[in-house]
Amino acid sequence: MVSGRVARRLGASVTAGCLALALSPAPGHAANGTIGQREEVCSQDLFVRTAPVGAWMGTLYRGQTFLVEGPRSGGYVYGFAYGHVNRRGWVQDGWFC
Repeated sequence: MVSGRVARRLGASVTAGCLALALSPAPGHAANGTIGQREEVCSQDLFVRTAPVGAWMGTLYRGQTFLVEGPRSGGYVYGFAYGHVNRRGWVQDGWFC
């Protein structure tokens, strides 16, 4: 049997944990890019490559943008990476806001 004092502490801990979860920001929900749209990157970082699974040529960071031009290939999409990358390349699809 649990004593009253232990039960109150346990109840307070559970309540505090639930409150912290309820007040924490919801995680972003990433989506596939839409061809013809300039999409915002939702992942922490997103590699720009020379080809699907090709050589790395730059990194886009959360909040930066990518113009999805198409085509799609093996989970990657082709387009223009804005910002400091500032060139066309391939990124893994599914990481846009």
